[in-house]
Amino acid sequence: MKQGLWIKLDALARKCSPFAITLVLVLISIVPAHIPGYARIAPLFPLMAVYHWAVNRPELLPAIAVFMIGLLVDTLGGTPIGVNALVFLTVYGVVAAQRRFLLGKPFWIAWLGFALTAAVAALQTWVLVSLFEMTLLAPEAIVFQYLTTLGCFPILAWILLRWQRAYLQRN
Repeated sequence: MKQGLWIKLDALARKCSPFAITLVLVLISIVPAHIPGYARIAPLFPLMAVYHWAVNRPELLPAIAVFMIGLLVDTLGGTPIGVNALVFLTVYGVVAAQRRFLLGKPFWIAWLGFALTAAVAALQTWVLVSLFEMTLLAPEAIVFQYLTTLGCFPILAWILLRWQRAYLQRN
């Protein structure tokens, strides 16, 4: 009886780990770095995780979880509520639609797919925040945030892929 409970708890923990990892990445994204201007160009680690899980294991990070993560990023990061939720859901939907193409391809294809997806996400964020503020925002910060996100993607993708292979293999 005890072993059955532990097996079920282990399976539940493994199924929840993509959501938990993405939540940790949200917290890492908002931790103050004490570097002037860093907060405006900090890499969007949660966006990278949403992309990764949408390609590799979308059943473990459903759309409702992506929505909640986006709302959390908005709440903790000071973005107008709903902006990142909408952007993350857009990324999730687009990537899920292209999943068959992206799955199992060489890393450079995944990175190129992320580069295009993140560019659209950055543009969408800029447009939505500009509309919310009712003024055109300077695009420099969003461009630099895009570049830092793109530069950090290989490292985080490698970590997430190792986690997936070690703990989330299909039975």
